[in-house]
Amino acid sequence: MFNRNRCLRPAAAIASISVVAGCGVFSNGNSADKPPIVVGTTSAPSTLDPAGSWDGSWELFRNIYQTLLAYPNGATTPQPDAARSCKFTDSSNRAYRCELRPGLKFANGDTLDARAVKYSIDRIRNINAATGPAGLLGSLERVQVTGDRDVVFQLNKPDTTFPFVLATPAMSIVDPGDYPARALRKDGKVSGSGPYTLRSYDEGHKAELVRNDRYQGFADRRNNAVTIRYFQDSAAMVKALRDKQIDVTYRGLAADDIIALERNSSSNLQLVEGAGIDISYLVFNPKDPWAAKPAVRKAVAQVVDRAVIAHDVYKDTVEPLYSMVPAGLTGHTTSFFDNFGDPSVPKARKILSQAGIRQKVPLTLWYTTDRYGSETAKMFQELKRQLDDSGLFTITLKSRPWKTYVVGYRNGEYPVFGRGWFPDFPDADNFIAPFVGEQNALGTPYPASEITKVLLPESRRESDRGAVVKEFEQAQQILVDDARLLPLWQGKQYLAASDDISGGEQALDPSTIMMMWELSRKTSW
Repeated sequence: MFNRNRCLRPAAAIASISVVAGCGVFSNGNSADKPPIVVGTTSAPSTLDPAGSWDGSWELFRNIYQTLLAYPNGATTPQPDAARSCKFTDSSNRAYRCELRPGLKFANGDTLDARAVKYSIDRIRNINAATGPAGLLGSLERVQVTGDRDVVFQLNKPDTTFPFVLATPAMSIVDPGDYPARALRKDGKVSGSGPYTLRSYDEGHKAELVRNDRYQGFADRRNNAVTIRYFQDSAAMVKALRDKQIDVTYRGLAADDIIALERNSSSNLQLVEGAGIDISYLVFNPKDPWAAKPAVRKAVAQVVDRAVIAHDVYKDTVEPLYSMVPAGLTGHTTSFFDNFGDPSVPKARKILSQAGIRQKVPLTLWYTTDRYGSETAKMFQELKRQLDDSGLFTITLKSRPWKTYVVGYRNGEYPVFGRGWFPDFPDADNFIAPFVGEQNALGTPYPASEITKVLLPESRRESDRGAVVKEFEQAQQILVDDARLLPLWQGKQYLAASDDISGGEQALDPSTIMMMWELSRKTSW
């Protein structure tokens, strides 16, 4: 029979976050001698080099590379992985020291030492790839090797979020002998030290992972091999699950498919639902003459009906979102609702009229066809309908596959474009900082000096994240006043699996990245 399970972990101490967790849905069992577990997703990597990715490629990286810190099952603060220990060594939170585990090796047998760590972090900044994570290292002054197993990160300002940065897959440690210091690796191969090695990779189609016998870290692998299959849409992925071609689905389950899975009582499948902190939002490009006008942006914010999008398009598998910081995190507000209230065409018309705009505003909205699930196109059609029906806008929709879509928004080609955000780490900082500053995750400079020079630096001095609510509330009000970013919805997490798979509810870390090693096949009921 089909089993539906709604289960949430207890609220975490830091950031007050709730994430998917176990409710005894699956029984435990060691599947070390079983066939590879096959996981389906619609989120294919854009690169195999950590220095070139600030996106969903991290899903693969978490499983084939290693970071100094990471999130063991149940943890919401970073814990040692390649490191044996890490801590701030000064009262100002500007010197962060890590001691590595003894005897670390890359999967190919090369030594993993403090020099490899420094090399890996330095090359991120040296390469400074347009699609890379260098923006996460804004507080890093330099990396010092103080011994074979000792590395110190000297920061240019206090930053208590730096351990969270080190725990992101962006900070994966790579073999200096195989990765160029100032260019991305292009040969389609991987040299890491994670729980698995990448045995084969067919871009956009399949990644075959096998156990790395040289791995030393916290991961207690419950399987010997995992195959990840990449799908273009949810329908094909769910069909593969029903046909037993895959064992688990994760990223990209469409709302219609979730509802169909719930209603189908004849399939031997399980569905786990949990709270999520991924978000969807619109970005306005100030290079565009219309999107550059605050009145236009605010009029769009006044018209958009998030509740209709959540209910009609996503079948209530997402929740309307009224701030960039999602519910469940310390610092969440409903600032867009507080400022704009319910959708109102008359209010939007007044906003435009007061700015001297009386013609229909032409805007082109861009979205990606293969990144954020099958409903993306439907959502943009609904946005077009709402804005066109207001009589205030003339909306054109355009789209591209993710790999070319990224290039386009990085080059400033899109007047308005859709993005999703799966957090780097579970803290309100990570729903504000990546989107502001001259260099940010959107490729669209957004100075916001009050946020970047005052509020974020103040918040990063405080290790008690619950004590910086005021700073985050002020930052979000600035985002509302500028209306450069328009939050739309906050996701839930859904994982569907065949009945003989266990560990699905333990496999998601606080950044909603799947830890493949938690999956296993049942050996008993």
